[in-house]
Amino acid sequence: MASAVSSTTPPPAQRAGYRQLLRTPGAWTFLLPGFAARQPFAMLTISIVLLLRHTTGSYGLAGAVAAVTGVSMALFAPQSGKLADRHGQSAVLVPGVLLHAAAAALLTALALAHAPLWALIAAAVPTGASVPQVGPMVRARWAAALGDGAPGRSGPRSGRHPLLATAAAFESVTDELTFVIGPVLATGLSTGVHPAAGLIAEAALTLVGGLLFAAQRRTAPPLSAARADTREKPASALSVPGVRVLAVAFLGVGSVFGGMQVALTAFAQEHGQPALNGVLYGVFAAGNMLAGVACGAVAWRTSPRRRLLTSYAALTLICGALWAVSAPLPLGGLGLLAGLCIAPALITGYTLVEALVPATSRTEAFTWLTGSVALGQAAAVTAAGQMADGFGASAAFTVPLVGTALALLTVVSLRARIAPRGVSTVIGHERPTAETHSASLRTADTP
Repeated sequence: MASAVSSTTPPPAQRAGYRQLLRTPGAWTFLLPGFAARQPFAMLTISIVLLLRHTTGSYGLAGAVAAVTGVSMALFAPQSGKLADRHGQSAVLVPGVLLHAAAAALLTALALAHAPLWALIAAAVPTGASVPQVGPMVRARWAAALGDGAPGRSGPRSGRHPLLATAAAFESVTDELTFVIGPVLATGLSTGVHPAAGLIAEAALTLVGGLLFAAQRRTAPPLSAARADTREKPASALSVPGVRVLAVAFLGVGSVFGGMQVALTAFAQEHGQPALNGVLYGVFAAGNMLAGVACGAVAWRTSPRRRLLTSYAALTLICGALWAVSAPLPLGGLGLLAGLCIAPALITGYTLVEALVPATSRTEAFTWLTGSVALGQAAAVTAAGQMADGFGASAAFTVPLVGTALALLTVVSLRARIAPRGVSTVIGHERPTAETHSASLRTADTP
């Protein structure tokens, strides 16, 4: 770990690629359990929808309960990230996964017992609130392993480690691979084994994977004296204007995930092929993964702001065509294209956070984006469920269109907040320009 933290910039002739990234000392010790622990994140919503659709017969009710879970996670995730920054990841993760497993088991039992809606919603709150934020924790470990924001450093540094951008792309690929495997696994278990099997598997994976990940203490971001001092209250990552813009923009990504999950489920039901849902969503998620791999392999010359604008504009255009498709094959093609546009937006957003937010608040910042995706997903699940019940699967596809269009409008209107120019070093020791001067508040708590 010490050798990894002490490294700065590799020789210029050495390309910052995936192979070099995976050679980072200690990386595999948190990557493998982290992958298992984050898998349930992609299984939870679809598992709840499929279980409650079976027990209640309504996409609207199923979507409402799933939405409560997503809203609860979005509200509590940043607090979890803040606590992890201040007290350590294991201190937050271990009680969290235990609570989540118990809450998910309670929700499953209530659903199978045909409990009233208020009871299902009451169980959905702790189920969502306790979802472990493993993805942001893994990203924070990459930053620590690559020497970005490690404690004990003072004074300006020569620049960000070039592998940090590669790590952001790699994590996006991992997220998208999760969304390839998770929904397909949850759908297969729920339709082929038992309606509750998907949610049970989600709880089990959360418990086992989360405990294994928490046990890898050597690679956890070290606590500095400032972070360990519970009397000190550092500024929230949300005080950074760029984080607020990105959080709103990521609601659009969540609207695609949530809207597609419900709309594809309804589409498969309308065509009398329930198993088709997993295939179509898998194709959509495969597009995300392929684009993520490509983004990490490309040496970008365009600015992150332009990449974000371009990907959101393309995503909005593609989502505009989904509602008009009535056959599985063209729907799968459009889903693939939509997935190809999501990964660049996610990667760019997380990369911008690394440049905008001090290391002492980075896990919290990552969880704001993750929570925004969950909140957008929750709203989209509810809206798409109502549209599917009232007007059919095609109408449900309008939800991703509205969500991405609003996100695009936000990014275009507030693009200056997310593109600081003239920053030659890591946040905390940057040289502000006219564009970054107004955001100087963001570094007030940086040594």
